[in-house]
Amino acid sequence: MPSIFPFTAIVGQERMKRALILNAVDTRIGGVLIRGERGTAKSTAARSLAALLPHVKVVQDCRFGCDPDKPATWCTECKERADGNKKLPTSERSTPFINLPVSATEDRVVGTLDIEKAIQKGERHFEPGVLASANRGLLYIDEVNLLDDHVVDILLDSAAMGVNTVEREGISFAHPARFILVGTMNPEEGDLRPQLLDRFALSVDILGIREARERMAIMERNIAFERDTEAFRKQWLPKEEELSQKIARARELVNQVTYTSRDLLSIAALTSSLNVDGHRADMVILKAARAEAAFEGRTKINDHDIALAAELALPHRIKRTPFQQAELTTEQLQERIEQLAGQSMPSESDEESESQQEGETEEKKT
Repeated sequence: MPSIFPFTAIVGQERMKRALILNAVDTRIGGVLIRGERGTAKSTAARSLAALLPHVKVVQDCRFGCDPDKPATWCTECKERADGNKKLPTSERSTPFINLPVSATEDRVVGTLDIEKAIQKGERHFEPGVLASANRGLLYIDEVNLLDDHVVDILLDSAAMGVNTVEREGISFAHPARFILVGTMNPEEGDLRPQLLDRFALSVDILGIREARERMAIMERNIAFERDTEAFRKQWLPKEEELSQKIARARELVNQVTYTSRDLLSIAALTSSLNVDGHRADMVILKAARAEAAFEGRTKINDHDIALAAELALPHRIKRTPFQQAELTTEQLQERIEQLAGQSMPSESDEESESQQEGETEEKKT
């Protein structure tokens, strides 16, 4: 197994690292597309993030790594094994990192059902694909713009729904497929169709670092890593463990993060003022803002969280004229939110009543 460069040792590229971390905190955000020139640590960042993620508890001997604490998401096999309320044994495993080749076919991605065996012997036999291997892990696609559009569509659907269902000749098999989707591409080699581009929740455009001292740090760290990998990893281990623990705590906290009517109106006013098509961006900003708040150890989002989330969710969704600037900064977005804040905000009583997802309010009442 190749040695993995520490995530916390990557110089600069803060937006890219933040987008990856937010997806690690909440896989429901929907992945990140990293666009940039060659040699800017795109694949290094994705691989090193997977290496520092906390271990996950799984159903023992399950081919899909089902979460034993969420029976509703179990694969068909686990549901059959647990028939009769039998408790399934559990174990722990490291977070998988799956690299999808550009030549991957649909069957290789979703898996296949053996129809011949089903007809002849009456047995259902499912051969898992890439989505099964990536469940509760990180799925990395290099040069995603060169992948077949239909395959990209399948991947994005699975990332959004969290489940992969294969049906052939009246036979079906389902398994969980919740993963961090990371796609990278060089725009010089062609772009994704707008419909697919919008399906990626977050997007980051990165360039090579121009500051001489930071470029020097990149060389020094890479030379040190190549000279003595174990010593270098040991040097960065405290920071790696600190970040890993912070992500683990944020995962526990994210569903408790609340938001007010004012926050929702801020998001809606921001996307509306920027003429963003559709409503996917609004939902992505809200989810990413909650993940940011959880990562910082808070249970309530604020304008800064919204601005940070918008900075990652809007670059590939804003229509620009030839003379418009390439991207909006967090400070510019927060300033715009504050400008919009006084135009049509809810009453104070509305602001004080916090909206929560997934029936959290009802649970508190009981």
